[in-house]
Amino acid sequence: MKVDTQLPYDKEYITQYSERRNEPQWFRDTRLKAADLADELPMPKLEKTRIRNWNFTNFKHEVSGAQIEKYEELPEKVRVLLGEKSANDNLIIVRNNDVAYASLSKELEEQGVIFKDIFTAMSENEDLVKKYFMQEGVSVDENKLTARHAALLNSGVFLYVPKNVKVEKPIQVVFWQEDPEAALFNHVLLVADQLSEVTYVENYVSQNENEESVANIVSEVFALDGAKVSYGAVDNFEKGTTTYVNRRGTVGRDATLEWALGQMNDGNTISENITNLMGENSLCHAKAVSVGRGDQKQDFTAKIVHFGKESEGYILQHGVMKDNAASIFNGVGKIEHGASKSNAEQESRVLMLSQGSRGDANPILLIDEDDVTAGHAASVGRVDPVQLYYLMSRGISKQEAERLVIHGFLSPVVKEIPIETVQNQLREVIEGKVY
Repeated sequence: MKVDTQLPYDKEYITQYSERRNEPQWFRDTRLKAADLADELPMPKLEKTRIRNWNFTNFKHEVSGAQIEKYEELPEKVRVLLGEKSANDNLIIVRNNDVAYASLSKELEEQGVIFKDIFTAMSENEDLVKKYFMQEGVSVDENKLTARHAALLNSGVFLYVPKNVKVEKPIQVVFWQEDPEAALFNHVLLVADQLSEVTYVENYVSQNENEESVANIVSEVFALDGAKVSYGAVDNFEKGTTTYVNRRGTVGRDATLEWALGQMNDGNTISENITNLMGENSLCHAKAVSVGRGDQKQDFTAKIVHFGKESEGYILQHGVMKDNAASIFNGVGKIEHGASKSNAEQESRVLMLSQGSRGDANPILLIDEDDVTAGHAASVGRVDPVQLYYLMSRGISKQEAERLVIHGFLSPVVKEIPIETVQNQLREVIEGKVY
């Protein structure tokens, strides 16, 4: 059986959808070109994960979400991410692809920070969006799913931090799919100008344990020379959602990009996290944690490519698998010719809790330069009986001992999530998925 690869909405629908939103002509042209490419391009090439039976076509594209007037209107799983919010918090809540709540502090507005939904930004900040949207990061023509993303884009945010501006408090977005059949074709575009600093955190929440849907997410992050970006995310789509997420970073000279990703989906998932270290002395830390359960299949790739001299890239992936879940963890460090004195390090570890679970850790180093440092570590195994014995010998039950080992195993990534309420929620999600 072959996967259905035909675009579920035609060009006439796309044109009308774009016109209803009063989108600029350049973006409407991008959509239509992408629709043609989506019929021609192949699906993403995955080494060991077979996606031919995955759902990529059964979903509802156009949905709407009501404005949020009161905090109490939010479901508990959204409220727990936010804590007690005030009117001055830097926050956007997207409900069924519509902005239901948006707030940016007056101080940041006066400093020139732009934080709004991507469709508004296309009109009000057209030059900036057009310069970066799927130009130097993720390309429309990479594969069928990136083309489909551009053709059917129905949600997203744009964040721009001007030169020399340091955003002290985290900026947060919650993408809440209330409609169980709603598809999310979401684009995050983050540009940190020279010598700026920002922390950004996003959460994905859905409510479709039984209904089928699709999430097709692209994030493009640009840390220009001297900028520092901390990007945290917790993906928590229900079992019914098939997820493709492509997060791409471009890092300039003396700039830093830190990823802290909690990959907690219950449905089948493809995740690519790729960072290009373009400038000299650029730095990337890519940390990701995941938990697989049930019969889900997941394919995770973390890749850092070194172009600039003396660039440093560190990959850390930890995963826990239970039931009949199967996951592939690919860690790729690539040092291009000319990126002398660079350092590429990676570690991928998988902990399996059940006989039927499976995890593969594939460390890959591709080195085209002599004067560099590189290393990798990978392991796949079960809970260490020595650790359990040590804990149980001090009066701790076996279940509680396993719980402590698992949380300790995932802690190196969890503790890097930059908002405490989100960090705590990630721990709760892990707790619920493991036990």
